Amino acid sequence: MGNLLSAIQPPPPPPMVLVPPLFDYPPLAARTRMLESSYNLLFGKLALKCLFEDYFEEARHFSTRIMLKPIDDPHVDLIATVGGPLDHKVDEKIVGNAQFRWQSDVDDPHTFVDLFVSNSEPTLVMRSCAYYPKFGFGAFGIFPVLMKQRVSSEDYGVMGLRYGSPNLSVGASIIPFTAGDELPKNAWLVSKMGRLTAGVQYEPKFGSKDEARYKNLANWSCAVGYGLGSGSPLSPSFNFGLELARNSQFIASFYQHVVVQRRVKNPLEENEVVGITNYIDFGFELQTRVDGDKSSNNIHDSTFQVAASWQANKNFLLKGKVGPLSSSIALAFKSWWKPSFTLSVSAVRDRIKAETAFGFGIRVDNIREASYQRADPNFVMLTPSKEHLAEGIHWKSGKRPLLESDVSSGNFDGVPRELRPLNKIL
Repeated sequence: MGNLLSAIQPPPPPPMVLVPPLFDYPPLAARTRMLESSYNLLFGKLALKCLFEDYFEEARHFSTRIMLKPIDDPHVDLIATVGGPLDHKVDEKIVGNAQFRWQSDVDDPHTFVDLFVSNSEPTLVMRSCAYYPKFGFGAFGIFPVLMKQRVSSEDYGVMGLRYGSPNLSVGASIIPFTAGDELPKNAWLVSKMGRLTAGVQYEPKFGSKDEARYKNLANWSCAVGYGLGSGSPLSPSFNFGLELARNSQFIASFYQHVVVQRRVKNPLEENEVVGITNYIDFGFELQTRVDGDKSSNNIHDSTFQVAASWQANKNFLLKGKVGPLSSSIALAFKSWWKPSFTLSVSAVRDRIKAETAFGFGIRVDNIREASYQRADPNFVMLTPSKEHLAEGIHWKSGKRPLLESDVSSGNFDGVPRELRPLNKIL
């Protein structure tokens, strides 16, 4: 009889581990990275920028960002932002801008055209990029259409060419309406060899027109970096970089993204939920003068900043940042509606003035998806609510559980595009 009842009754559900979506991935800066020099995005710079800036609102200021995409046409989207002081100030106005974007391929953000409108200068800017992944070549342009006053040659537009492959990135940008002695505006060369990445960038900002600016070391920057990880937020990553900027500033940076799983007993969840995945990020940056000339480039002798973030679940994110003059902490709450809604509060402590001020931010987003469709013996989706089955995970006291899947081995064919590495383009 016991064998008969056991055959009739269904087996107990296997243990489940919650895998929440990240708050902001992929970062919005990645959508326009083909307009930027690869030198300015690699060596962990993009990840550090997001860690040091996102959700840290300016003291006594607010910011609002709305990101919308029509259901009928996923090729276009609109981003509108409004920000300004919490209290009325005569010398500071509320800044508003909007960006309308069209991209040819929904899954490939590298070929696009966007229009940027603002109540500050420039009033209207058109940006465009065309990239051909089969050959690795791309062309881009940034053209201010409406401006009250064009002061420099750059106000008339910038154009550039680039080549990208998994191990090499080279490109240059020029100002078409300028004198010949100002060419190029900048040029870069970055190469990757295994876990090492090295690059050099030329920006002719110093020197007179009568001399060859490429001979001035202040127009050159070089960097080397060491990196581990696939680039997907579902797997850990590690980046360490050293840079000599303009022959006057030495920069050492470190960034680490950690994916951990912890035991959880949530009365709001089912009994089979035994754990949850957390995302922890840590970053450090040190900048030191090396030229000894305090009058040049307006660079402080030495400065640093340290930041860390912890995403406890799909709804809460906690961040902290410490620098030589101030400290900041930010708390963000996100509701995964359609569109998603995020409310953030940040506190800034000025140690010189011994004052604490607050900033607030609101974000509405339906551009970036938060879906999980991964399925393998150890990582199987059960429902569209970001809950995954994790067979083979054994929770033991004092021991870290292991999750083996194609994600850890670098196979991202079955992973949604918003959780894959940004692209196999250096």
